Amino acid sequence: MRSIEITEADAGQRLDRYLRKYLPSAPLASIYKLARTGKIKIDGKRVENEHRVEAGEQLNIYLSDEQFRIYQITTAPAIPSINSNYDFLKWILYEDEYILAINKPSKINVHPGDHKTTEVSVIQLAQDYFWKKYTTPMFAPSLVHRIDRDTTGVLLIAKDRHSLNFLLEELQAHDMEKKYLAIVVGKITTGGTIQEPLLRIENPKNESKVRVDSLGQKAVTHYRSIAYSETISLVEVLLETGRMHQIRVHMAHIKHPILGDLAYGNSTVNREFQRKNEASRQMLHAHELTFTHPVTKKKITITAPIPEDMTSLIQNYLPHIQK
Repeated sequence: MRSIEITEADAGQRLDRYLRKYLPSAPLASIYKLARTGKIKIDGKRVENEHRVEAGEQLNIYLSDEQFRIYQITTAPAIPSINSNYDFLKWILYEDEYILAINKPSKINVHPGDHKTTEVSVIQLAQDYFWKKYTTPMFAPSLVHRIDRDTTGVLLIAKDRHSLNFLLEELQAHDMEKKYLAIVVGKITTGGTIQEPLLRIENPKNESKVRVDSLGQKAVTHYRSIAYSETISLVEVLLETGRMHQIRVHMAHIKHPILGDLAYGNSTVNREFQRKNEASRQMLHAHELTFTHPVTKKKITITAPIPEDMTSLIQNYLPHIQK
C-alpha cells in the first residue's frame, strides 16, 4: 500500500486523471478497476473515478510493490509535433537542466482536459518542446502549480521527478512566494489582508466554482494598492495559501472583483470595458515567483513582464501612483 497526500498543485483534478500521471504505465482499464474494486481510498473511504481530489486529502493505493514498480515505469512516448498558433520558445523566462519557467499568455489551459476543451494545453506544448530538444526518453514534464486559463504570468515546470517532488514540498509548506498584479473594480488606496475560508462547489454543468464559506479551507490573501482611480485600481497581491480561484473570490468578497472576471466579477463594469475592447479577459497576472532551486538550493525569483492589455489600462486609467 502507498499513501500519498494530495498537494495544492494537483487539487481539482479528477481522480482517474491524477492516477494516470502517478501510474503512467498502468492501462486505463486497470486504473478504473482500482476504484471499482476498492483498491483506492481517500481519507479511508472508497471513491469514484469522477471524484476531484483536494489538497490535504490522503490517497491510499492498495497494490503490491511489484505492481507499483511496473505501473510507475516512465518512458516518454514519441510525441508528434503539435500544430498551434503559439510560439512556445518566446514564453520561456528561465530554463536549466532541472526546471523551466514560462510566461503563460491568456486564453490557454495549463493542462489538457481543463474546461472540457480539446484545445492544445501548456503542458502539451512543453512535452512537444522537450521531445524535440532531448529526443530521448525522459521523465514527463510536470506542472508544479497552476494558473487559470485567462490568467497570465509565471508558470513553473519540473523536468525530473526529484525536482518535481522538491518543489511540490516547498509549495505545500507555503515556502514559495507568489506575487500577482490585478486590476480590480473600484477605488483602493490602501492595503489589507483577507482571511476567509474557501469552499469548492459544483454546479449542474459540472463546472467548479468557489465561494467564501465557514466550512471551506483556510485561505489568506494580502494586497496593497499600487495605483488607483475612481473606477479601477491596480493592486499587488501576495498569496499566503494557494486555493482555487483564491484571488478572484477574495477580491470579489471585499467588493473589488477582478476587472473582466466573468465568474465572480461586476457584469456592469465588465460590459463597459468590453464595449471599448479594453478587458477581454480577467485582468490578473502572476507577476513574480520566488522559490528555492531543487538542486542548487539557491533562491530564485522569476518575473514575468506585465502584458500589454494590463499596461494599456494602467496608462489610460490609473494616474494616482502610490509612493
